[in-house]
Amino acid sequence: MTQTRAALRPTVLTALLAALLSVLLTPAPASAASLQEVTGFGSNPGALKMYRYVPDGLPAGRPVVVALHGCTQNAAGYASGTGWTTLADRWGFSVVLPQQQSGNNLSQCFNWFESADIGRGRGEAASVAQMVDRQLADVSGDPSRVYVTGLSAGGGMTAVMMAAYPEKFAAGGVVAGLPYGCAQAAGTAYVCMFVVATQTPAQWGDRVRAARPGYTGPWPALTVFQGTADYTVRPANMTALVDQWTNVHGADRTADVADTVAGYPHRVYRGPAGNAVVETYSLTGMGHGQPVDPGSGDAQCGAAGAYFLDVNLCAAYRLGKAWQLG
Repeated sequence: MTQTRAALRPTVLTALLAALLSVLLTPAPASAASLQEVTGFGSNPGALKMYRYVPDGLPAGRPVVVALHGCTQNAAGYASGTGWTTLADRWGFSVVLPQQQSGNNLSQCFNWFESADIGRGRGEAASVAQMVDRQLADVSGDPSRVYVTGLSAGGGMTAVMMAAYPEKFAAGGVVAGLPYGCAQAAGTAYVCMFVVATQTPAQWGDRVRAARPGYTGPWPALTVFQGTADYTVRPANMTALVDQWTNVHGADRTADVADTVAGYPHRVYRGPAGNAVVETYSLTGMGHGQPVDPGSGDAQCGAAGAYFLDVNLCAAYRLGKAWQLG
């Protein structure tokens, strides 16, 4: 049996009204966390901006990740592009996102090569350290589980923070970055990026030890991600980072683990106590940028874009797992 169009109208109107009432009566979802600027976090000698992401309902005693953007980038773009905020919601930790200002560097690069910004208690390094202290106080974070990571110039500044403030960080992740003190060794940042300074492992290690005189450890563990087709920061910088931080940790330069992850060469170097002190991912064919793997899978995170390269491996996820964040 068929119905006329006129007979259908009341039924359609009733359905529409029911749907409208359902929308009106459904409680609005709680507001999601968002990136927030923090002011007055210290004397801020490096004149940086501080942003942070704190998941709603984050309990006390949770880890803190400091994520440093690359040149031409900003805190908000790096937060979403890397996937760190997504992982923060999933695993329960907070993220500090320092932001460079054009008054410090026209390309908004962190000044990993300026002596005034890479020493303990000075410049940008001191500003980032003050952000860590403020964040730990505000969210009652776990001071033994603070981590630092960054891309390119942010990767260079990651090495700075690990060297100048080793007591603040359990581990660091350098993405397409450079060893600490490279510009001093090479005489210019561009030689570091395009050629790499010639130093022995002991000389590289001495630069780190000089950044924190008298420090007896423990030193932060290091993970490095580097594209083999990176022509902005040459892959030899990863070798220099391995030389530097295995020396700092008293480890040899023979990998204890040599396998592949997502099809890419992966190496782990263990220290005298048997713990992993340096880990590397050599991303075959990848250029200059942050490795991401967009999608909804457990190991996927990040969003593809300028300097966010979809290579089916998400650096933030791999770091989070190495750091036991989730």
